[in-house]
Amino acid sequence: MTTEPPFRFRHRVRYGECDPQQVVFNARYGDFIDIGITEYLRHLMGGIQGLNALGLDMMVVKQTKEWKGPARFDDVLEQSIRTGRVGTTSFTILTDFTLWPDGGPVMVAETVYVMTAFGVAEKRAIPGDLSARLLAGVPGRIVDHAGTDGDI
Repeated sequence: MTTEPPFRFRHRVRYGECDPQQVVFNARYGDFIDIGITEYLRHLMGGIQGLNALGLDMMVVKQTKEWKGPARFDDVLEQSIRTGRVGTTSFTILTDFTLWPDGGPVMVAETVYVMTAFGVAEKRAIPGDLSARLLAGVPGRIVDHAGTDGDI
């Protein structure tokens, strides 16, 4: 097992993502999670397009979120993203949101996906090589909202 930190994705909170209480609106976190996991998969397997090229796709079947603290306009959120469990037809991605650079806790999420055939909502087994890549993750990589590596 690697001792490197997990894949990290950073983005700055925009004004329109905040609610009247001046914190990030709770529904926006679903979007944030999706964007972060999309970048994780881009670096892991060439993105959704890489998965589709294998004749596969994935669908969310469950997502849980637990808030730890607020994020506000112009804060930079850092998502630490890693694969949790990998089963026969499903896998879990874990996302931990903190404020960057101080690391103040914001939220943790668990997203469960089921593997399907591309273009058809029928379950498929996760191929062994894909399962191994999911379990290996993308440790140590930092990406921003533009898809570039490095600090914001």
